[in-house]
Amino acid sequence: MIFGTGLDIIEINRIKDSIQKYSDRFIKKIFTQKEIDYCRSQADPAKHFAGRFSAKEAVLKCFGTGMTGGIFWKDIEVDRLKSGQPVLNLYGKGKKMFTQLQLKHIHISISHDKIHAVAHAIAEK
Repeated sequence: MIFGTGLDIIEINRIKDSIQKYSDRFIKKIFTQKEIDYCRSQADPAKHFAGRFSAKEAVLKCFGTGMTGGIFWKDIEVDRLKSGQPVLNLYGKGKKMFTQLQLKHIHISISHDKIHAVAHAIAEK
């Protein structure tokens, strides 16, 4: 049974500008070390940071809370399987919300082109 869905789109340049303006302060506030290491290992890190940012927003929408639920950015981590499929790791209040809502799984999908990154999340109950 589907509990909720979330969809988010962001301009990659918005993330690129934030990285240039705030450097590590921005990156370390939003992303876990695992996410940072992965994105920086890619040819175009900004599009991967943007995809993960969009996925975090989609998950918050999926919960139905947005940032008002007290979930921190790093409570939601986008990881990937060897196949490249994105998967979610939840920590802190993100994990607590997942448990309180009695969810079984949150499926995520991320895509990007030269201008936008988009992510979709579906929470299964």
